[in-house]
Amino acid sequence: MKLVAFHSRQGRSWWRPVVLAGLLAVFPQARAQAPSDLTQATLEDLMNVQVTSVSKKEQKLSKAGAAVFVITQDDIRRSGATNIPDLLRMVPGVDVAQIDASAWAISIRGFNNRYANKVLVLVDGRTVYSPEFSGVFWDQQDVPLADIDRIEVIRGPGGTIWGANAVNGVINIITKSSKATQGGWVEGNVGSQENASGLVQYGGPLGNQGTFRVFAKHLNAGGLAFPDGSPAGDGWHLTHGGFRSDWDLSYRDSLTVEGDLLTSVGSETITTLFSNQLPLQQTMGSQDAVNTGDLLGRWTHSLTNGSELSIQGYYNRDDRSWLGIHDTLNTLDWDVSHHFKAGSRNDIVWGFGYRFTQDHSTPGYAVRLLPLDPTNNLANAFLQDEITLSHSLSLTVGTKVEHNTFTGFEFEPSAQLVWDVRDGQAVWISGGRAIREPARIDRSLDVDLSVTPLPGGTFALLKILGDRKVQAEELRDVEGGYRTRLNDRISLDFDAFLSFYANLATQEPGASYSVMEPGPPHIVIPLVTANMGQGHTYGGEAFANFSASRQWRLSAGYSLLHMILSAPPPSQDQTLAGVSASAPTNQFQIRSFLNPTRRLDWDCTLAYVGALRDTGSGFTPSYVRLDTRLGFRWGESTELSLVGQNLLTPRHLEFHAVYPVNPAEIPRSIYAKITWRF
Repeated sequence: MKLVAFHSRQGRSWWRPVVLAGLLAVFPQARAQAPSDLTQATLEDLMNVQVTSVSKKEQKLSKAGAAVFVITQDDIRRSGATNIPDLLRMVPGVDVAQIDASAWAISIRGFNNRYANKVLVLVDGRTVYSPEFSGVFWDQQDVPLADIDRIEVIRGPGGTIWGANAVNGVINIITKSSKATQGGWVEGNVGSQENASGLVQYGGPLGNQGTFRVFAKHLNAGGLAFPDGSPAGDGWHLTHGGFRSDWDLSYRDSLTVEGDLLTSVGSETITTLFSNQLPLQQTMGSQDAVNTGDLLGRWTHSLTNGSELSIQGYYNRDDRSWLGIHDTLNTLDWDVSHHFKAGSRNDIVWGFGYRFTQDHSTPGYAVRLLPLDPTNNLANAFLQDEITLSHSLSLTVGTKVEHNTFTGFEFEPSAQLVWDVRDGQAVWISGGRAIREPARIDRSLDVDLSVTPLPGGTFALLKILGDRKVQAEELRDVEGGYRTRLNDRISLDFDAFLSFYANLATQEPGASYSVMEPGPPHIVIPLVTANMGQGHTYGGEAFANFSASRQWRLSAGYSLLHMILSAPPPSQDQTLAGVSASAPTNQFQIRSFLNPTRRLDWDCTLAYVGALRDTGSGFTPSYVRLDTRLGFRWGESTELSLVGQNLLTPRHLEFHAVYPVNPAEIPRSIYAKITWRF
């Protein structure tokens, strides 16, 4: 087969971010804040970080009844990462594998794939998974890293609070208030892999009650290479602009309004059939072109009894061309949540919401989603109560009820018991049920996957088909953990889990049949989506912090995962073996943060990722990754950084082939970065 390198071109954007440059001359009295220093934070500070993703209310990390990891702003600054996927590599239990220049496979506790569908990802409360496959296009999740306040990662089910698809975990990206980003920010990167990127941002006041920030960003990433050294033809260009505004309308009322516009053009090398020219199959360059925009508003009202009411709504539009498909998705979502205390023992959060999605797609090279214009609805209500049993023991119980277009009513209950043994030491256990509701591909997928020549010049076509009778995949999970601050230098966080899955998606062979057209006469062998899989996973994660001195801090993380999945008779599925091999059994990393002087940072990360077994897509060997960053603060407003990534090997593979994309190897890279605040 002929290999054709494909070079991407910048698509036509909806807007011109250069108009934002004029705002840099406005409000000169505002100044950006200098970054905090991770080495100066005490272990008590780190354990008392406030998180909101576990219960939709603020609570100390040390008292959360779930496996939670928080990536702070200083973690982000000192990581040397240039994108959110690379940031998530530091979280134990999260598997991050880059496929090519603009595609990643990211999941929690297994089931990894480019189309991983058991993790819910949010940006400021806005869900960003695609209802086509219940997963995330990571090339669209381009939040400027300097604007992220923190990333809260829950390992384990979060269905009671967040609903469908919060099965194995939740990744909640929370951005800074515009009050915290006053003044100007200019950032530029130049490197061997991310050839050039830049960010221009400004924040200022809006009258006496509000503040704002606006930004424009551009990224140009070079292409990678295949294992044989040939070019992968996967260059990537991205342009992104957005704003956020925050108002204190009164001493009880606050309002946030934010929005983004993004255009992304990436290329990848694929191997695909052409349904209108069967049995033609080619390896060629294909373009992923995305135009997306969103607008979100959130009003928060504090009531006289100390309770809080929040109403949020957002609209999102995605326009994406990929694999020959042109897909347009419109999403309208709103929800209401109310947090209050009832007496001295009950701390209650409840709420309800509704989501409407409208999708339109055209047939691709070999992929079709039928019908072409579906409309879906998702309604929900939830209730969660934290009950104080004693001064050191609390029990949280709750459930979420959802009604979706595909399977009707679904229930997602959970319970968490937290024992606060003493200050800085806690034990917790939890249990819960979560579901992944069917996506479009489960019900309406039609893929011409491969052809096999037959005698007489005919051929057999292997086809994957969806089924409208598919059910929700189900998780029942039990886990527990222990957190402790042994002394002023050492803190530890352990958890272990046992998860049982039912109704897992399988592909079952149907009756073969003959087809006369389109194309030459041939035999069709269908594989039809069903829910005949089951299994369990078990393992755990550990994380430790060690303050060696006032200038040096070390952290280490480890995760262990065993997946045992099967499809008992009468199932004839052959895909679950590949799912079992989709994530490494062992992952480990150690990170060092050193301040040799007051103005100099030297940060290093050494990480090990275990091998992925060969299941027909190829063996992915284990690898060790070394990243390092040298940062120098010049005065109070300028920082220079030199970053090296993947320094131990020239390049390495991180994931199997993912239909129809041919994976590239991730190279050693180096880049320089400058930031200027004014």
